[in-house]
Amino acid sequence: MIAPAETGTRIEAWFDDHGLPYFTGDHADRVEGWLSSKRIVAAIVLIIGVSITIGVAVGAVWADQGSVGTFVGVLVFLALLGLFAGRLLRMGTMLRWAARRTFGSLGLMFPLLTRALPLLLLAVTFLFINAEVWQVAALMSRHVLWLAVLFFAVIAVVFLLARLPEEVRRVEREVVGDRVAERCVGTPAEEASRSVTALPADLPRFARVNLVLVLLFNQAIQVLLLTLGLFAFFMVFGSLTIPDGTVEAWTGETVTRLPSALGRHVPVTNELFQVAVFLAAFAGLYFTVYAVTDETYRSQFFAGLSAELEQAVAVNAVYVSLARDPH
Repeated sequence: MIAPAETGTRIEAWFDDHGLPYFTGDHADRVEGWLSSKRIVAAIVLIIGVSITIGVAVGAVWADQGSVGTFVGVLVFLALLGLFAGRLLRMGTMLRWAARRTFGSLGLMFPLLTRALPLLLLAVTFLFINAEVWQVAALMSRHVLWLAVLFFAVIAVVFLLARLPEEVRRVEREVVGDRVAERCVGTPAEEASRSVTALPADLPRFARVNLVLVLLFNQAIQVLLLTLGLFAFFMVFGSLTIPDGTVEAWTGETVTRLPSALGRHVPVTNELFQVAVFLAAFAGLYFTVYAVTDETYRSQFFAGLSAELEQAVAVNAVYVSLARDPH
């Protein structure tokens, strides 16, 4: 029989491998200590200060394009915040697990995507051949375009964060009684689940946040793959069907070509690239809203994740029981 201390160590390694670092008490306590102390405020203030300084400096260099400084400042802020979150909050661990799971089950994504793609393609293809959309998207400056994409992404994340906690709470309620031992099969907690009083303990706040973030990253990667696919579709479709003369008539401007890394121009107009980026990002937002509001899609999507969420809750119940009664 494996000693409880060794079982606990193996469970902690299992948590880490499955993108669940907050299920380990020591790390959760360390993160909570950081977030509840003045150090987090100092870190955020420092990040904001560096971002503003760089943004102002860039804006001073391009004095006639002040919005460039704002764009660069936002990028620096997001990069530093992401680095800080990745190191301290270990979000990189969750993101790596979500990426492995998504790319390991691409075949399961196809039936889900086909539910949303028909209406999605009808909507965005109609917008793609609309002159007003070209006048707006094609004539944006490049940094304003990326800010618009970022705005769509933020709205999508807000929609997901509003609905994903409901799924975590539902799974948490269902893992009771004999289901704890059933869900521990194939995990380091399997043997201990039969010998300890593994009463389902309420998930700690940070463990619940961990599950929400895992779901968020998993859904975000799916949306990103869909967005990239639609971007490629628009680029090919536009190159084949929309001549330069039509683009000039819609936008009232002479078309320009995208520069390549070798200094030459690629056979794609800058206007087509910008419209494709804008509509692909909009389609990603549309798909995200559909994913969290359509009950059939949600049930199919979470059917594949519910078993893994239940397993995490069950293993946590055993882990907590071992910590309470190590003998």
